[in-house]
This record gives sequence, structure tokens and C-alpha cells, in this order.
Amino acid sequence: MAGRIITVAQQKGGSGKTTIAVNLAIALRSRGHSVALLDTDPQGSMGRWFLERLDRIGDDDMLEFSTSSAWGASYESEKLKKRFDFVIIDTPPKIDSDLRPALRVANLVVVPVAASHVDLWATEGVLDLARREKCDTLIVLNRTRPNTRLAADIAEKASELGTEVAAAQVANRVAFAETLGIGLSAADTSRNVAARGEIEALADEVLSRIS
Repeated sequence: MAGRIITVAQQKGGSGKTTIAVNLAIALRSRGHSVALLDTDPQGSMGRWFLERLDRIGDDDMLEFSTSSAWGASYESEKLKKRFDFVIIDTPPKIDSDLRPALRVANLVVVPVAASHVDLWATEGVLDLARREKCDTLIVLNRTRPNTRLAADIAEKASELGTEVAAAQVANRVAFAETLGIGLSAADTSRNVAARGEIEALADEVLSRIS
């Protein structure tokens, strides 16, 4: 069976796209799935993370990294899904026609929304483009502050955008920034129990949507 493609997209920078993408990738990898990472963001954060991981852990036949232009995302991801169970595409923080190829091929579009009204407003552009491409879309509340009025308000307003909101939320934890900077993920260490649990819960939801 051909692999599944997950596109991580958000118009606003700083939403945590790369953090969600790589942590989800390693969560899937830890369950025995082969995963290809495709970076179409010129900033190259995912590529830097992957190189750090190679230096720290070494080669992994079940995890591959590739880059392409935004326009080349469709062609490259279609090739990768022939060899890998999952392809996860990290996209640039912008909304225009360049994003369409990465949306068009996706079995699921994951839209991280940081816990602020500004981030929520920025999400509308992504969702509108995704609807036009007839994409299955999942909003993920990221960098949340649990048990705060703001978090509850953002969750409520996100649910009003006409797109399903993941039950799993990813909190604003130092563990995510620390592990990302050294080529690891929350799933790679036993210390980050809460962070790992959040990503595992998100992986469960994603798999239930695209399996």
C-alpha cells in the first residue's frame, strides 16, 4: 500500500510547524513506521534538525530527509510515498498558490495554532485554501498554557472555524525547544513524560484519521 502524506501548514510564523512535524515523525517511527520528511520551507529548520540527529544518532533506514521547492512538493512526495509509510511535509509560513501542491497531495493537513488570537486569525487563510483543495484538515492547538482562560477561549473559537480540532493539545514546554535544537524529539528521552504523552496522543488522532 502506498504511504500516506501529512502536510503541516500555517500562515503565521512561530506556530511550531517544524516542532509538530518532527515530533510526529519520530512518534510514528517509534511505532515501527518508516517516515520521510520533506522540507519545502527555505528557512530549512527541519533540515538542520535532521543533520543534528544524524550527528547524534547516525543513519536510520526508516527515517529519510529530502527537500524541494514549494512547487515540487507534489512530485517529490509522490515519489517518497512509494517507499515510506508516511511522508511529512513542512511548508513555508505563507499562503499563496505555492502551497497548493503540498495541500493537494495530502491525506491530512495538520494546522498548528499557537495559543493566541493572532495565530487563530492567521489560520483562516490556510483553512480557506485547504477547503478549495478539498483537503481533510485537523487543527492542533500548540504551545498552549493548560487550564488558562486564554487556552479555553482559543479552543472554543478554533472549533467555530468549521474544521475539526484535535483533542490532543501540545503545551508550551521547554522540552520541545531543547530536544529540537539537538536533533531529538520528545519521544527520544525518558525525562519528558508529559511532552511525550502529548505527542503520542496526537499521533493516535492522526493515525485514526488516515489509517
